[in-house]
Amino acid sequence: MIGAGGTGGHIYPGLALADALRRLVPAAEISFVGTERGLETRLIPQAGYRLHTVDMIPFDPALGARRYLLPTALVRSANQVRTVLRDQRAQVAVGMGGYPSAPVILGARWSGLPSLIHESNAVPGRANRFAARLTRNVTVAFDNCRAGLAGGDEALTVGMPIAASLAGLDRTDQRAPARRALGVPDDARLVVVNGGSLGAARLTEAATGLARRWQGRSDVQLLIKTGPDALEETRRRLAGSPMARAVPYLDRMDQVYAAADLVICRAGSATVAELASTGVPAVLVPYPHAPGDHQTHNARVLTDVGAGLLVPDTETTADRLAALIEPLLADPARLAAMESAADPGPHAHAADLLAAEVLRLAGRPTLEYVR
Repeated sequence: MIGAGGTGGHIYPGLALADALRRLVPAAEISFVGTERGLETRLIPQAGYRLHTVDMIPFDPALGARRYLLPTALVRSANQVRTVLRDQRAQVAVGMGGYPSAPVILGARWSGLPSLIHESNAVPGRANRFAARLTRNVTVAFDNCRAGLAGGDEALTVGMPIAASLAGLDRTDQRAPARRALGVPDDARLVVVNGGSLGAARLTEAATGLARRWQGRSDVQLLIKTGPDALEETRRRLAGSPMARAVPYLDRMDQVYAAADLVICRAGSATVAELASTGVPAVLVPYPHAPGDHQTHNARVLTDVGAGLLVPDTETTADRLAALIEPLLADPARLAAMESAADPGPHAHAADLLAAEVLRLAGRPTLEYVR
């Protein structure tokens, strides 16, 4: 049973883990716990896994007076999880972070089942800081988050689970077919603006400004992921532009990364791990309200080695981005140096490593994966 929900940053790693478990044990029965309000209601069934929903609310001070309902919601949701664990005859519970995963770990504790958490960010989130007190099995994507977790000294660094299509991506080999699939001319640079699973108003606004600025150019293309809410307005603002396209989602990230020359994006942990593994040069705009400013810490994984550039959210305008991007797009050697600087780390094998830990807890240890 995997607890993952809210945003893609928790859901996609959970799906990568589920796929790895299926590869190792094809007969494994795997299901998820989430809520009715997150992207899990679309992404998890779409991936072919069953989703059980509980009544959990976010660990978020911005809820105001509703935050006082958190203990009641946690207990109620953990009891709901206990029922699901019993009905599904679960052997192991996994929390991937985010508020839907906390009742999974508490429910497993009350049920006497082994459990494991995975912390994906460079600064631990609230849900995992709580859950780490309930299990001895803690795994992390980045070494530097250990200090923020109970038992962090004994945590296992496995990296960030990413989809198999990204873990084994050969950008050089896949570049031409990916660009054909996305309709990118051979002589154009592709800049992808990715605001995360729900989009980002700041990035979308800046991207439409870039589209106006580059209106007369044929040597650059913009692909803008808006999220569903901003799609129609963005398309209206881009009407008539031959070099810019807005989409609600980017479901084939292997194609996107293979085709892209540069990505402008938030710095969620999954995105940072994908960029590090695939080597796509990036301009990172950390979400300024992330707890503990963890997206800035995530971004430094890339910027400290020269694989990315960091721009504060308040400075992210079309003019500021153009001043950074235009020289980059005109300098293939610098783009190549940024690509070479990316350190894949353990991320390409993280899903298999984490799956092996889950199977160990289930009493089915396996080494049937390739490092």
